[in-house]
Amino acid sequence: MRARTDGLGSGAAAAEASTVGDNLEGEESGSGEVVASAGSSEGKQPPPVNPKIEKELKKAVQKTAATFAPRASTKTKNPAVPGSALYTVFEVQGYVTMLLGGALSFNLVFPSNEPDIWRLMGMWSIWMFTIPSLRARDCSNKEKEALNYLFLLIPLINVIIPFFVKSFAVVWSADTVAFFLMYAWKLGWLQSSE
Repeated sequence: MRARTDGLGSGAAAAEASTVGDNLEGEESGSGEVVASAGSSEGKQPPPVNPKIEKELKKAVQKTAATFAPRASTKTKNPAVPGSALYTVFEVQGYVTMLLGGALSFNLVFPSNEPDIWRLMGMWSIWMFTIPSLRARDCSNKEKEALNYLFLLIPLINVIIPFFVKSFAVVWSADTVAFFLMYAWKLGWLQSSE
């Protein structure tokens, strides 16, 4: 991969490097170009979003999530590393609360004929419990970025949808779809691996 350093291409190369998460080793040649080697960058299709826009959006989301999302209170290394019991606890807690929230939203647990706090809690469970639990782990930068986007997107979904459909189950379902679509986008689940 070659990227010009004239200000136009360097942003795209930086965005691709930070978005894709590849370790790029660059050497500057005399012609003002950066030569970078990445394992599978040969034959890649251009990203569907303008890299400049994606970079600015990523920066804004990180800044906002860092301001409002829960974060470590000390500068010590996160003990919830992959393979540890704490990592597993946070991961299981995240997905169990997602399922329990669905059961509450669909009125399967503590059923009632009226809207109540249990159904409301089920509707908000992904934002209140799942995303913070998954963010507490020492996860990859791509997953952390997806969770940052979700931390900002889920409240918008939960506030906007009830103007059109008055259903806790629909809101929880929309949150779940947004969750998996964000993971698919940021972790590249839908990209072909050739």
